[in-house]
Amino acid sequence: MEEATPAPAPTRLPEINTLPLTAPFGWLAAGWRDFTAIPLLAISYGLVLAAISAGIFWALYSTGSASWFFVLLGGFLLVGPMLGMGLYAASRALAEGRKPGWPDVFWVRDAVRREQLMLGLLLVFLYFLWTRIAQVIYALSTWRIHHDRASFLDFVLLEPNGQMMVLAGLVTGGFVAFCNYALAAVAAPMLLDRRYDVFMALATSVRSVNRNFFPMLLWAFLIVFLTVIGIGFAFAGLAVVFPVVGMASWHAYRAIVSS
Repeated sequence: MEEATPAPAPTRLPEINTLPLTAPFGWLAAGWRDFTAIPLLAISYGLVLAAISAGIFWALYSTGSASWFFVLLGGFLLVGPMLGMGLYAASRALAEGRKPGWPDVFWVRDAVRREQLMLGLLLVFLYFLWTRIAQVIYALSTWRIHHDRASFLDFVLLEPNGQMMVLAGLVTGGFVAFCNYALAAVAAPMLLDRRYDVFMALATSVRSVNRNFFPMLLWAFLIVFLTVIGIGFAFAGLAVVFPVVGMASWHAYRAIVSS
């Protein structure tokens, strides 16, 4: 039997749709529908990530480095788009009328490509950039090492240097996070769906955020808000939040990028 000839790679960037401000709520609703269609698979995927997050926090807390958790949380949000490949594949299968199985979610063959690796390396680079910036801001703000949570909170809440540290961290971290978001919000699911190269996917993602700035800003806020809510429930909430947000991100990509 002759193998099917792969489709030629696209030579032009796709068109970007203009969406209303309320579009992110529709994406969340679609993500929830996908979640309820495959609850066991979705929760299993989310539990793995929730367990990893809780384990990292416990390790930091037990070694007196709990203050670094917020830096790692920022890094988690930075690399998050690459952690959702199995969820994108699940939503793609459901959209095609197929019910995904365990291999479709936990071993996504379409995600094992050079393009995804390059995007992943870019996000990891931004993550390490963010951690180095956080270290520099901390070093410039205080000469003390705050080993316990109480002393760190006193420094942050009561001392001017601590308050300036938080402000500088929010500004610089927000800038790095938004750059990462603009690059990866659409690029990650796009590379799974089509045979674009990573540079075309990155360009499409930036164009998508530029064309739909306020809806995409709202979507970023919802992602952060839901993640914080999930962590607030002793990390167990991430078992639901992460799959819903991940599958909603697939629907966001499909709504923004023209077929």
